[in-house]
Amino acid sequence: MKKYSFIVFLVFLLGILSGCNSSKQAVTAQPAISPADTSLFRLVQQQTFHYFWDGAEPSSGLARERIHTDGVYPQKDQSTVTSGGGGFGVMAILVGIERNFITRQQGFERFEKIVGFLEKADRFHGAWPHWWYGETGKVKPFSKKDDGGDLVETSFMIQGLLCVRQYYKDGSPAEKALAARIDKLWREIEFDWYRNGKNALYWHWSPNYGWDMNFAVSGYNECLIMYILAAASPTHGVAAEVYHDGWAENGKIREPREALGYTLQLRHHGAPNGGPLFWAHYSYLGLDPRGLKDQYADYWMENQHQALINYQWCVNNAKGFKGYGPDSWGLTSSYSVKGYSGHAPSAERDLGVISPTAALSSFPYTPDQSMAAMKHWYNDKKDKLWGSYGFYDAFSETDNWFLPRYLAIDQGPIVVMMENHRTGLLWNLFMSCPEVKTGLKKLGFSSPHLTKPN
Repeated sequence: MKKYSFIVFLVFLLGILSGCNSSKQAVTAQPAISPADTSLFRLVQQQTFHYFWDGAEPSSGLARERIHTDGVYPQKDQSTVTSGGGGFGVMAILVGIERNFITRQQGFERFEKIVGFLEKADRFHGAWPHWWYGETGKVKPFSKKDDGGDLVETSFMIQGLLCVRQYYKDGSPAEKALAARIDKLWREIEFDWYRNGKNALYWHWSPNYGWDMNFAVSGYNECLIMYILAAASPTHGVAAEVYHDGWAENGKIREPREALGYTLQLRHHGAPNGGPLFWAHYSYLGLDPRGLKDQYADYWMENQHQALINYQWCVNNAKGFKGYGPDSWGLTSSYSVKGYSGHAPSAERDLGVISPTAALSSFPYTPDQSMAAMKHWYNDKKDKLWGSYGFYDAFSETDNWFLPRYLAIDQGPIVVMMENHRTGLLWNLFMSCPEVKTGLKKLGFSSPHLTKPN
């Protein structure tokens, strides 16, 4: 027993020291993880990180859209790389450096490959497509008319790259040069073009179909980061009214209501008890929700309450699905028994499928509930749920459905949000960007970061 306790203490100490890697970027301590839980927390981060390291497409260095490890890997998708999931992946690589999963030099070399690919890959008015072919950098259409720029996925990518820029901006000459190349990519994104002449941002533009997809993005969903980056752009910025008229729909976004004992402040389209839980993750991988407020919402409260509602829905388990409970919960968009599905806490959208990313990426909001799920899945269900890149994307005990399949957009937030819970690493990097602070102020946000020096 004494030997085990000493080993746990050493793992805990190494976890603390690994957070002191020479990034020269201060981080703010988060609520402590008990020494007894630190080794599992680290293991889950590390195994999931390898999706973006060992599992990366070799030519580009970017995350593959999906990886199946059940012997039926989709051959047609082996070279498909994703801009949004790739953006989550570059943030995961920063975590890998800080946690000593890889060295600083290894991380730098991978970033050089990724940035080199992004500089040459297809772009459309500065925006990247949803998918590329990794060997060539040519766009792979996501659907017939989605063969051009995807401003939402581009925003997820640049959110990650700005963290990399901040990480290396005061480093060696080579690191500073890499930061400058990222800065150039950021400045070339034409957010103002994607207004389509309106007070809104449009998700897609195609060189072949123009604005035919006609998707003006309004809230509330996963896309807040796009509007903030558009306001923050030093070269192609948009005015505040684009946010207030387009995203907030002249105030219609605000729709306070109670759900399972918690208040939601914003309208979640078609989701009375909150949307898929990734809405509380994707925009907030870099954008720090702690103390983040504007005239429409307190975003920490919104995200925490969305996670708690999601948890409570699974605990209540009104539909009687097998395996749901306080140590197995989490509904979000993921693989499902019959294809991909946007799981959410409602009678129509709860299909009996748990997605581990939902609970694990919610660690900052629900630390006790997320820890209970992580320990149960690893200690009691490891033989059915655990593989090369951590917990499988989704499972259903009701349907006895456990497939070893992974998606970049689900694995990335696990690594990043667990680190934000532990150290605030990515939150502090992203929020240190002077342009981000300018954009938030332009839109009327308040945040503790806005009073900190750049």
